Amino acid sequence: MVPDFLMKNIFYTTITTPVGYLELKTNEDSLLSISFTEIQSPSSEFQPLILVETARQINEYFEGQLKEFHLKIQPAGTDFQLKVWKQVMKVEFGETASYLDIALQTGSKNNTRAVGLANGKNPIPIIIPCHRIIGVNGKLTGYAGGIENKRWLLQHEQSLSVKLNLLF
Repeated sequence: MVPDFLMKNIFYTTITTPVGYLELKTNEDSLLSISFTEIQSPSSEFQPLILVETARQINEYFEGQLKEFHLKIQPAGTDFQLKVWKQVMKVEFGETASYLDIALQTGSKNNTRAVGLANGKNPIPIIIPCHRIIGVNGKLTGYAGGIENKRWLLQHEQSLSVKLNLLF
């Protein structure tokens, strides 16, 4: 949820991706949110550079040309949520981590459920790669964009990050 004081100059566009429509929202200089949506809404008349650049980088990600985003982001959340999202951003392209891994990195193995809830509130999926967080048993669990999209994103990344074992 974007705080009201930031809502004055919000710019948005909807892009078509292999996982459906994504609505991007920014202010003049930072990405604020990405939402999975069923419809393609009209874009704001003015498109600041951050909005254009976000769309470009997301398209390159889906085309397999980009593995690391370079965008200024401004996710709105509690201190704990921000702490979780910071750890989630450390999970590299094509890799996964468990909710327990993130809980341990944020202070306690007892935080697993809280980590899951924070992950579910991630306002900038894909950029803050919450799809890379899975159950400790390897199971795919909740995802705002749906489990099938989570599976697709993980398979997309893993297909592009195959490590070749070269024999010498």
